[in-house]
Amino acid sequence: MTIAEDIRANARTTFVAKWTVRDGITVPEPADLKLSNDAVHFKRATILYADLDGSTDLVEKKKWAFSGEAYKAFLYATSRLLRRHGGTIVSYDGDRAMGIFISNDQSNDAVSCAPEINYAIKNIVQAEISKGWTTDFKIRHVVGIDTSEIYAARTGVRGDNDIVWIGNAANLAAKLTTLTADNPTWITKRVYELLKDNQKLGSNAESIWKKWKWTQHNDDEVYSTTYWRTIT
Repeated sequence: MTIAEDIRANARTTFVAKWTVRDGITVPEPADLKLSNDAVHFKRATILYADLDGSTDLVEKKKWAFSGEAYKAFLYATSRLLRRHGGTIVSYDGDRAMGIFISNDQSNDAVSCAPEINYAIKNIVQAEISKGWTTDFKIRHVVGIDTSEIYAARTGVRGDNDIVWIGNAANLAAKLTTLTADNPTWITKRVYELLKDNQKLGSNAESIWKKWKWTQHNDDEVYSTTYWRTIT
């Protein structure tokens, strides 16, 4: 069979086969799903994307070793805090990490994670950069969070495959990370409406969120904050 015939046969099978779908209780591993039309369904899941801002300029203008260390320190800090708040890391894509939360308080857990990421990057990682390098580089990042119905399916070829996450939250959380890093945490209206009062207010009972019209996506209502929460 030629490669063209193999691709045609796979597409033909994929587009006619019925899906086998089961409710998700835990976040699946690739081995938990078949390569055929097999999916795990979450009635609602919350996705957090954390993206290192300005990575194109970073790799073009800085030494490769410096860029690599910035990537590593950023992704480590993000991953540790994702896990701390009950998230599961499901993907690393270059300079960003994707986490999924499925608990009863999933959106609250994800939003609790974001200000700690903000603190860690600005106050811990940035401080350590200056100890290892003489540089004016300021590390910046954006976190995007959305919640929706999600399906997990396995994709790729035998021996080289992974899970694809299908649902609005997976797409929109990623798109939110393209917004300005001047406001490092961005959430959708769906997430904002699920927040507890202590996640909407700062230490002086002031609102920490600013409402925006997302002109790049149907003028959706989204919210951002520069707030951070100290970690020890």
